[in-house]
Amino acid sequence: MTRASDTPPSPAPPPGKGLRGDSVGLLATTALGLASVAPAYSIAITLGLVILVVGDRAPAALLLGFVPILLTAFAFRELNRRMPDCGTTFVWNTRAFGPAVGWVAGGWTVLVATVLAMTALAQVGASALLAFLGLDTAAGSTFVVTSVAVLLIALVVTVAYRGIRLAAHVQYAMLGLQLLALLVFGVAAFARDGAAAPALSWVDPFSFDDFGSFAEAVLLCLFVYWGWDALITFNEETVDSGRTPGRAAIVSTLILLVTYLFTAFAAISFAGTGTGGLGLGDEKNAADVLTHLAPTVLGGAASRVVTLAIAVSAVGALLTCAGSTPRSTLSMSAHGALPPAFARMHPRFRTPAFGTVFCGTVAAVALVLLTLVSADFLGDAILSIGLLIAFYYGVTGFACAWHFRRQLRNSPRDLLVKGVLPTAGGLMMLAAFVRSAYDMADPGYGSTSVGGVGGVFLLGVGSIVLGGVVMPLVRIRHRRFFQDGRTAVATLSVTEN
Repeated sequence: MTRASDTPPSPAPPPGKGLRGDSVGLLATTALGLASVAPAYSIAITLGLVILVVGDRAPAALLLGFVPILLTAFAFRELNRRMPDCGTTFVWNTRAFGPAVGWVAGGWTVLVATVLAMTALAQVGASALLAFLGLDTAAGSTFVVTSVAVLLIALVVTVAYRGIRLAAHVQYAMLGLQLLALLVFGVAAFARDGAAAPALSWVDPFSFDDFGSFAEAVLLCLFVYWGWDALITFNEETVDSGRTPGRAAIVSTLILLVTYLFTAFAAISFAGTGTGGLGLGDEKNAADVLTHLAPTVLGGAASRVVTLAIAVSAVGALLTCAGSTPRSTLSMSAHGALPPAFARMHPRFRTPAFGTVFCGTVAAVALVLLTLVSADFLGDAILSIGLLIAFYYGVTGFACAWHFRRQLRNSPRDLLVKGVLPTAGGLMMLAAFVRSAYDMADPGYGSTSVGGVGGVFLLGVGSIVLGGVVMPLVRIRHRRFFQDGRTAVATLSVTEN
């Protein structure tokens, strides 16, 4: 028999939502943010498209596309200081504009964009991995690529399920490989005979021929920076949760800018923007710049490292998505906007167990269904992510200025970083959204169209509209959140400076 006094007491429930606090510092958080962008993959598939639009002014487009991203990062930093909640945009937009805007713009839109991104990343990772292994026949099989992609989703979900510390350590290795591969590629390209000297005109923001090409190139560049905000969802598990994620957001975006500009300068210096030979102005050479140029720049054997880097890049971003999305749904559940199951935590790993498995399953099912419908349909779904990005980034910029509106007269610093910069970022994102929607409505944009309207537009805008349709149904089950959600997030999330 054991006396009651000899029985060890049950452990006290963890504070907050149950996540393991003080798990990662500034370096690990920055690595998670960088990895979520998939830098090697993003620049490989985007740089050529930008060059087709603006030629050797591509570095200028990358620089200008960075501006609204940086301004949005300031908004994320300031909002996180006041409300360090893993729900991020959901909580902040709810606090600023109410439950309806918070649920659609900060919750639903982000989740849809992330799930679509996971389908793309899994597919790219699978194709690049098979190509690296020399399995060219398998890489050309839709069934094999989709099967491997589903296995990759299962793998990253398993890692994410076991906690942020393991995920961070895995990301160190994968991110290191990407940055090393880009550095080696760039140095080798500059060192090759015949490489042109970089020109300052390549980064001249006033040298574009017309506004249309300028706007299109900058919109393309928004994609290569998207994803850094995933690191904010780990804020409740970082050291100094009010400040570390914000600092990591600024640092990660600056590292991305330097990396992309270096790679762009190297590729253009080596290959040029013409239409002959290796020229990047040729459509057949623009789909994947790194894979196209690597054999000539690095040689056959070494070029395979670039292929591996692209595969690792996609898998690394997939891993961060598998960790960040369940934390968003955890917060939505904790605040009463989703069923309680999403707040169910693993007792040992202290991760949102149900949400992690659920999000991975939804991504895998979406990948299979979109592939079965049409490869063109899947491609258009991926292109529509740009609209979703501009929408929720823009709303968050405005949310920052509105939330801090009574503090803007306190000091010049408050006026600038809490008001002017976030509002400017929001306006730029709104302009990007409107311009993108206009272009995407053209039936010739993308690979599909319905009733004379581009499929990319229907998928992008349709996803946002669908969120507005689903919300009243969710409201029936979660009436309390939609009645006093702004008060709820204020009570649970606001931390005074």
